[in-house]
Amino acid sequence: MMVDITTQYLGLTLRTPIVASPSPRTGNIADLVALEQAGVGAVVLPSLFEEDLEAESLTLYERHEKGAFTNPEAADYFPDLTYSHLGLERHMTLLRDAVQELAIPVIGSINGRTPGGWVEYAQTMADAGAAAVELNMYDVAADPSRTASDVEAEYIKLVTEVVDAVDVPVSVKLSPYFTSFANFARHVVGAGAQGLVLFNRFYQPDLDLDTLDVTPRLELSHPSEVRLPLRWIAILRRHLPHTSLALTSGVHSGQDVLKALLAGSDAVMTTTAVLNTGPEIVRTMVDEMQAWLTDREYDSVTQLQGSMAQHATSDPGAYERAQYQQVLASWRPVS
Repeated sequence: MMVDITTQYLGLTLRTPIVASPSPRTGNIADLVALEQAGVGAVVLPSLFEEDLEAESLTLYERHEKGAFTNPEAADYFPDLTYSHLGLERHMTLLRDAVQELAIPVIGSINGRTPGGWVEYAQTMADAGAAAVELNMYDVAADPSRTASDVEAEYIKLVTEVVDAVDVPVSVKLSPYFTSFANFARHVVGAGAQGLVLFNRFYQPDLDLDTLDVTPRLELSHPSEVRLPLRWIAILRRHLPHTSLALTSGVHSGQDVLKALLAGSDAVMTTTAVLNTGPEIVRTMVDEMQAWLTDREYDSVTQLQGSMAQHATSDPGAYERAQYQQVLASWRPVS
């Protein structure tokens, strides 16, 4: 008999713990269908960035106004248009098509700049059929006049407003760059978030020495990056027992998925592996999971989840400072 690998995430039953996180692969129906066939438990669509919508709308407005003032009489000859190619409608069309085409949960993702933007787009996604909404907190706190308390308070306010505005579960994708991350995570959950996604991965700019431009560089994740979210999932599992926790960053194999589940994850998200190898990598991950669980005579993923969280291990300090000395002591010179 096959091991039961279903899991609960945000109140949703996922047939497998593997979730395809936002990427170009989740931005078209063909790949979404292939991901479902390969075995993902859910998909998260590409994030809707409020500034992108504003830029598109501004460009359209400027072109329209320029044409209107050049030939104002021409405006009477054309009917009102629906710009279905623009950002918001494009996202909503993808969301509605995905919900209709797929049997697995489809999760919408938002990154806003204003409180109104977060709420408006979350409502629109919920109305379009999203099973849940993920708030992608991708923001660099670069203003020195804003204190850590200011930044955290703004985030909490946004989460509260979105949760109050929609009738679907809300998860929050966070970065690890908070002074007291465990405390902040607890406050995000207290604001109504049903789930946390750890962690958001910031892409760093580079400097081009030839053009003297600040240039974005796409650096996809490495398997070693799984360790940071793994640590925090393990630490938080005891303190947030009723919160859905999803691990993301550095998930490249079925072994990475198993580690995340052992630490206490309810769902495990992957981007780079799917981008590099294609949707079929998910089938390989599922097979690796099934083989490992069968060999060790597990009946279900539920038996596994959290069994190596910090509070469940014989050495809880291994997730904190004790690791530091052990890692340093393990160094050996290269011969």
